[in-house]
Amino acid sequence: MLHDTGAQKYVNWEVTNVIQIKNKYGFRIVLHYLDGTKKIQQKSGFLTKKVAKEERNKTIGALYSGTYIVYTDISVNDFYVHWLEDDIKNRVRSSNTYNSFKNIVYNYILPMLGTKKLINISKGDVQDLYKVSALKSPSSVRNVKTVMNISLKYAVSKKMLSTNPAENVPLPKHIKAKPYRTRNINSQKTLTLEQLYTLIEASKNTPIYLQVLFNALMGLRRSEIIGLKYSDIDFVEQTLTIQRQLGKPLDVNIEEIRKKTLTKQELGLKTPSSYRTLKIPDYVFQAILEQRKIYEKNKSKRKKEFLDEGYICCSTYGHSRSKDFHYKYFKKLLEENNLPNIRWHDLRSSYCTLLLKMNFSPKAVSNLMGHAKELITVDVYGDNAQLITDNTEALDQFIQELTLLPYEEFDAVQDSNENISVIDIGTEIEQMFA
Repeated sequence: MLHDTGAQKYVNWEVTNVIQIKNKYGFRIVLHYLDGTKKIQQKSGFLTKKVAKEERNKTIGALYSGTYIVYTDISVNDFYVHWLEDDIKNRVRSSNTYNSFKNIVYNYILPMLGTKKLINISKGDVQDLYKVSALKSPSSVRNVKTVMNISLKYAVSKKMLSTNPAENVPLPKHIKAKPYRTRNINSQKTLTLEQLYTLIEASKNTPIYLQVLFNALMGLRRSEIIGLKYSDIDFVEQTLTIQRQLGKPLDVNIEEIRKKTLTKQELGLKTPSSYRTLKIPDYVFQAILEQRKIYEKNKSKRKKEFLDEGYICCSTYGHSRSKDFHYKYFKKLLEENNLPNIRWHDLRSSYCTLLLKMNFSPKAVSNLMGHAKELITVDVYGDNAQLITDNTEALDQFIQELTLLPYEEFDAVQDSNENISVIDIGTEIEQMFA
């Protein structure tokens, strides 16, 4: 196992002079850590004093350059156990993400490399690992490559390796590499504005109406949607602050959790950029107000049984929804309305691509989506030049017509509840970045 220092980085060091140790020669290295502890290492067994001095000079050079390997006897197995617990578990927010990393480690990396010493891993070993992983699937080997690069970069930072042996090791030739953090979007899996309108209208009489609105018109992730509370809304400024998600936490004591809520625990968000405050489109805001009336009615009706936790998307007893609650209703809506059989996440993609196609700033779209970098929004959602082009002209004409619509007529349409969805959706998307 790893040493008691917990693989922390040393902040200072000193090297003793060469001395005689058991009829041979050697020297000691003293590493000082930020918490005040120190670790003493001994390098000995050199036959002559000259050879020992040469090794001492190399060690000092490595310490000065920051390439000195502190941990030389760690097995790959012990390293990955430590890495998952010390690094990944502290960085990820949910058990799903943690288990994804863990599965790659235990199903691919350890079976091939687990018994080796970490410092003995070569680029050839990494290449062989990729070849074997590629036999299962292209996605598997890409995931293995990602985990290897991230984990061994960590090993370098903790002075377990001097260099990253996975760096610049290519995938097998028959596996096409993808650009960093990008993916292709199938235009058949992205809704046009007209299809989006059809879906929203059809979902009005279902329990997932607000979930559809939050996804399709505000680009929220499913775990963010079910974690929304009325307290997250500024009803004066008409804004929504995204500050939690619901999911299964790590290291949870099941006995302390209420029955059937293990996967509905409040967690932090995916990344720091996921914490964001968004303008709520009028159409969505009105739907929230209507849902709040229903919430209060159910609360009054079921005073003893109602769980008043303030979740916007909840059952008639106030219980938060599970992350998969939408599935059966969503798939039924798609089928009944002759819409493409898309995933729930593809609604978020539709929202993003519609905004990008309307020439909204990628930076603004990135902020709305809660992406870590503007590059991700453009690469992930903006590469496909043919995306929703079948609706571009209609969309432009639609927006132009909206700008010419008199306010009196707009109000009248609202009052009569006719075509309110088309008008509000169009104007709000157009005005969100005004």
